[in-house]
Amino acid sequence: MAVEPSVPTATGPGEADLALHLLGGFRLLHATAHIVVPRGLQRVIALIGLRPGATRSQLAGLLWPDVSEERALSSLRTALWRLRQDPCCPMVVAGDTVRLDPAVRLDVDDLVQTAARVRNGDDPRTTAGALAAGRHDLLPGWYDDWVLLDRERLRQLRLHMLEQVAAQHLTAGRHGEALEAALEAMAAEPLRETPHRLVVRIHLAEGNAFEAVHAFYVYRDLLRRELRLEPSPAMSALLDDTLAPIRAATRQATAGRETTARPSPAGRPT
Repeated sequence: MAVEPSVPTATGPGEADLALHLLGGFRLLHATAHIVVPRGLQRVIALIGLRPGATRSQLAGLLWPDVSEERALSSLRTALWRLRQDPCCPMVVAGDTVRLDPAVRLDVDDLVQTAARVRNGDDPRTTAGALAAGRHDLLPGWYDDWVLLDRERLRQLRLHMLEQVAAQHLTAGRHGEALEAALEAMAAEPLRETPHRLVVRIHLAEGNAFEAVHAFYVYRDLLRRELRLEPSPAMSALLDDTLAPIRAATRQATAGRETTARPSPAGRPT
């Protein structure tokens, strides 16, 4: 590994914390400098970051699942030796376990910790970066089984965090902040009903009946077009009171047209 020469640094290796970014793509930074890491070693570092305290056997089995255990462990020993020769090595080895050095800041940890604070009931206004946390997928373009599993885990974690932030703002009457969080969740997963339901609830809480009905029908049309499904009864029930007068007027108009078109005993329309 080597510090990218195009980006100068004011301190030598070891004098500043390292930062490992896995969301949006692999990046290992020393201060503001990118550290060039071969792709094979990127996989090792990324897995160590995502599996803190994993044993050598567990790491080897995940990294080289198609070879024998002995060969996989040999490949891991070689990779760890190469990493430890570099002054910017981001990991520590303790017995049979390998983990990131405590000085390394991992963006995945930032997302997990932010979600935990929201889940524990912290005021979302004091949860810095809750909307931006985890906005990018884990290691896009990587298709290892362990990457796919953690990518979905983090995606679901972020969606639930955003929905909880929106619900907390809605309960507190902060409709603008609630709508922003709900729309962020909607952008992350357009077909997921929960954020759409939150958007409808927020508009109703503000007294914006048109916006609520519009949001409902936009989602209904999207769901019909993409999945040939209908919104859940729970979502439809949100608009029962709002749409009741419209439905009643429609039924009356339909009944009136049927009465007008019904023939009289003499065969003439009434």
